[in-house]
Amino acid sequence: MRWQRARRSENVEDAGGTGGRGMRLGGGKGLGLGGIAIVVVVALLMGEDPLQILGEITQQGASIHPQQQSAMPTGTPEEREFVSAILGDTEDTWRAIFQAAGRQYDDPKLVLFNGGVQSACGFASSAVGPFYCPGDRKLYLDLDFFEEMASRFKAAGDFAQAYVIAHEVGHHVQTLLGVSAKVNAARQRGEPVEGADGLLVRQELQADCLAGVWAYHAQQRLNWLEPGDLEEALNAANAIGDDRLQRQSQGQVVPDSFTHGTSAQRVRWFKVGFEKGQVGRCDTFSAGRL
Repeated sequence: MRWQRARRSENVEDAGGTGGRGMRLGGGKGLGLGGIAIVVVVALLMGEDPLQILGEITQQGASIHPQQQSAMPTGTPEEREFVSAILGDTEDTWRAIFQAAGRQYDDPKLVLFNGGVQSACGFASSAVGPFYCPGDRKLYLDLDFFEEMASRFKAAGDFAQAYVIAHEVGHHVQTLLGVSAKVNAARQRGEPVEGADGLLVRQELQADCLAGVWAYHAQQRLNWLEPGDLEEALNAANAIGDDRLQRQSQGQVVPDSFTHGTSAQRVRWFKVGFEKGQVGRCDTFSAGRL
């Protein structure tokens, strides 16, 4: 994939990460177990509450070094440039599509993190994988997920990684089009949204289709795909289907708990979007067969 041809986005943020870091004081050193013990002993001798003093020290450390956790950039320079390039091209693609429809596309932010991150949707660890939060309209990505794709899911390759980013951007497009709000409203009304034919699966498959729409237009504009690239994206879609993941983790498939669709469905809907690049073909909610 000749991703270097893409324009770089300015909407990539670096949140650093939790990374096992503990309490920090001025000078960048952590307050270890020995330091905590000393504070506790001194507090008891003074007749003070040790927890209160520890809390004050923590707050002081945070105020002195408010950017301590994000001091180390997330990922390598090339990884960050790759993410910026893919996000930049999704911006160019969706701006043009929205403009052609008489609408305005509002760019999302993409937040890189490591270990865990706080979003408008709450705290999330890296275990949840890449996600989009409609509350702040940001994409969240731990770059270690790409390594997990290669090692655990056997889905390596730059276009496979681009597909993951484009899928999350697809959720942003759904937010702008009001799709996400309708799904949330159904959930709040108590309607079942999970399951093989549920709204969550349909929403995720639509995001796959929208990722395919982006891939079509990006290829038309940049001609950046190389032999094997499309197979990388399809392999990634196939690797993270509900049925395959459930079979790997629990030895059986439980369709009633599906949230993203089967491997075959994810591959199919990405192809639907990629074939002609038409958003109208991504109406998974009206589809009789997913």
